[in-house]
Amino acid sequence: MTNYDCVYLCTYCNSSFAFIAFRNMAYKHLKHFIDTLEKAGELIRIKTYVDPKLEIAEITDRVSKSPNGGKALLFENTGYDFPVLINSMGSYRRMCMALGVQELDDVANEIESLVKLLSKPKEGILDKLAMLPKLGQFASWMPKGVSGRGACQEVIMSEPDLSKIPVMQCWPKDGGPFITLPVIHTKDPNTGTRNVGMYRMQVFDKTMTGMHWHKHKVSAKHFMEYKKLKKRMPVAVILGGDPAYTYSATAPLPENVDEYMLAGFLRKQKVELVKCITQPEIEVPADADFVIEGYVDPEEELIWEGPFGDHTGYYSLADWYPRFHVTAITHRKDAIYPSTIVGIPPQEDAWIGKATERVFLAPIKMTMVPEMIDMEMPVEGVFHNLVIAQIKKDYPGQAQKVMNAMWGAGQMMFNKILVVADEHTSIQNYKELAQYVFKHLNPATDIYLSQGPMDVLDHSCSKMGFGGKMCIDGTAKYEEEIESELITTDQTFNRTNVMQRFPEIKDINDSLLKDGIPCILVSVEKARPLHIKELTEQLYNMPELSNIKMVLFVEHTVDVQDLPSALWRFCNNLDPRRDSFIVRPAVPGHPGKLGAGIGMDGTLKTRALDNFERDWPNIIVADDATIKIVDEKWASLDLGPFIPSPSHKYKPQMYGEEAVVPQ
Repeated sequence: MTNYDCVYLCTYCNSSFAFIAFRNMAYKHLKHFIDTLEKAGELIRIKTYVDPKLEIAEITDRVSKSPNGGKALLFENTGYDFPVLINSMGSYRRMCMALGVQELDDVANEIESLVKLLSKPKEGILDKLAMLPKLGQFASWMPKGVSGRGACQEVIMSEPDLSKIPVMQCWPKDGGPFITLPVIHTKDPNTGTRNVGMYRMQVFDKTMTGMHWHKHKVSAKHFMEYKKLKKRMPVAVILGGDPAYTYSATAPLPENVDEYMLAGFLRKQKVELVKCITQPEIEVPADADFVIEGYVDPEEELIWEGPFGDHTGYYSLADWYPRFHVTAITHRKDAIYPSTIVGIPPQEDAWIGKATERVFLAPIKMTMVPEMIDMEMPVEGVFHNLVIAQIKKDYPGQAQKVMNAMWGAGQMMFNKILVVADEHTSIQNYKELAQYVFKHLNPATDIYLSQGPMDVLDHSCSKMGFGGKMCIDGTAKYEEEIESELITTDQTFNRTNVMQRFPEIKDINDSLLKDGIPCILVSVEKARPLHIKELTEQLYNMPELSNIKMVLFVEHTVDVQDLPSALWRFCNNLDPRRDSFIVRPAVPGHPGKLGAGIGMDGTLKTRALDNFERDWPNIIVADDATIKIVDEKWASLDLGPFIPSPSHKYKPQMYGEEAVVPQ
């Protein structure tokens, strides 16, 4: 028994035995997972009536932002026939329980061991015989079609009607209710290859939703193939079942790897699939809670879908997407509707992202970046915006080699800011990491700017889905990598002097300086074109900034003293190639010597001041009416001490009340 098991036993006594007994077994259905969470003290049942329109999301936002992600919530009284489960994977512990492991790294370690075993030279008959059990394991993970109907088809709606399902509207400016945890099945019409992905679905009426698949996604490629053939595209959506299905649908797998093989590997049991009733070309897990069958007609007019309060913490704005027509809805007799909300971090998706970070570390190391030691995706970077890579560095230029490999690999192509450190620091200790990176950073030579494909949800790009990228090489440098020595002086940063000279600067966070991190955050009220570029140059001409390597600018409404929130706003609003300004100021007391610094503009971009032609989205907050309703209900929810709405903190940072910022 491990120390982890002992902690579990000491903390939860007999209730822990349930999890320990089957942590490496498949969940029979979603209710099985719920029962497990409840026995482990990780779930709260809410019996008070709560409206799926806005109220569930507001309650969940409060709970998910509490320490360690709060608890999973089961809303049993929603005005519908089905309970709503939310925040079920919203903590490290529950994410581990969902995947049936003690630690998320266990999955990566198992993948690494398996690949090493399979790739090891087999010299003798005994070596080859030793492989047979592992080959048998592979077979046991492969999805299997079964005849007849599954539990997911116990009940067939006489007439499919999405309005009978408690689909949530999460945020006040959402275009309507959205299905937020749909596991969407499509097939390539030419090869029959299955893809399982997750894309939000806005419900427009009883039998129609939008299908929000981005052009980079495999389902969108399938759609284009059907469009060439001028054929309807069969689609099936499941909700619930083993949480491994939900996770696998989000996983960044190569196109030729079946998501249900990953699910089988995670649950140590093959996924059994049954044919859909009205779309028999598509197979779905027999133990799902809901199946929504239908089709997309590539010849049909697109529909205006959105806005939607997204995982970036901003609304993703409305655009044209395909229509999905429902032909059947089936469900288990005891079906439970699983949902999630996304918005200003942290939310449940942060833990799903943490699982991906840990699970896919081994494949990255073994196929693309063999020098990789570890990887970290801070929650403030909302997955793609900020990635930290730790490498074993053996030669000059290795950080750039890693940069190119990662930006060319799968969904890592969406990464905006990549920080590369080496083995002599900890990337989980952000203070230690920043000290190390800045110690070895020359802003003039160790910051690399590029451009390429970006996430469609990245609103900072001048062109949708295409924008700038930045790599910060924070590794210790070899002699070949050093162009010139950076001169340090005895100048002390004077916050008061800077603010007196520049009235447009509303606040400065210089707290990092006392920890030996030469970086400041500045909130500024822009008033003219090129304002931030000129301000960067003016600041670096002041002796007070001779030892500051980086200045991060955010909007004047942002509280720069709240470092996590300020960094979240900064990362979202920055296009590194367009918004970075490297300067080489003279060094006081060192004639002929040049220093180096960089200013980065993480402020809102407008047509008038930035020649930015796209609409800019607002941040996501709850409306006052919903906050008031939840405040009044709180005592009846049995959720413990009152938690105020997180939206209070962010309301002063909004621009107007709509999803689109006035330009």
